Amino acid sequence: MNNRSDGRSADQLRNVTFNRQWLDHAEGSVLVEFGATKVLCAVSFSEGVPRWKKGSGEGWLTAEYSMLPRATHTRNDRESVKGKLGGRTHEISRLIGRSLRSVLDMSSLGENTIMIDCDVLQADGGTRTAAITGAYVAVVDAIEWARSSGLIAKDAVVLRDSIAAVSVGIVDGKPCLDLHYDDDVRADTDMNVVMTGSGAFVEVQGTAEREPFDRGLLNELLDLATIGCVELTAKQKAALATPLSPKK
Repeated sequence: MNNRSDGRSADQLRNVTFNRQWLDHAEGSVLVEFGATKVLCAVSFSEGVPRWKKGSGEGWLTAEYSMLPRATHTRNDRESVKGKLGGRTHEISRLIGRSLRSVLDMSSLGENTIMIDCDVLQADGGTRTAAITGAYVAVVDAIEWARSSGLIAKDAVVLRDSIAAVSVGIVDGKPCLDLHYDDDVRADTDMNVVMTGSGAFVEVQGTAEREPFDRGLLNELLDLATIGCVELTAKQKAALATPLSPKK
């Protein structure tokens, strides 16, 4: 019996779409949708690096994540008004940056900086995994812009691999892929998995919210996440296969 409120099977992703060049001014931008979760990923490419990287011949990539006040059922105050970032926001920002840096060749980037801004427009679970998966597509477009603008060498291999992320969990005793909100609130275990396109793990974040899980369930969850990331990688490739119109 299928108990997921959106009718998906346990091993089925939500409908995933990448709307590239969503913003006119950003060097790379993608509106990524994982079902009802919508995240706008904007990438800025700029010359120069932080002070501690100057003279190294290497570039840098960093990321920021935020959630709009009405991304959820009730309004949340903007963290800029509160005067400080919440722990969750800081954690996810660092996760996005780590994930993208894992496939970036800093030497090929030169002394340039890639800044990723991920803003959650609507949240229905899996916002951090959607942000990572969408940010990769936006970074690819930003690098191509930089290449065409002469900021990096035309033959430079800046990205060594692709990166994607997906959530998995134990819902009603069953391993499930790509948790939306209704899944997440019922999950005994919630896990986020980041993987390269070639199948290597970058990060695994897993917590038993209620019942502890054994090695067998962990293996099932990782196998399920691998299936999901393979599908997401294929979707990224398909989205990137369409040529973009030149930026003005």
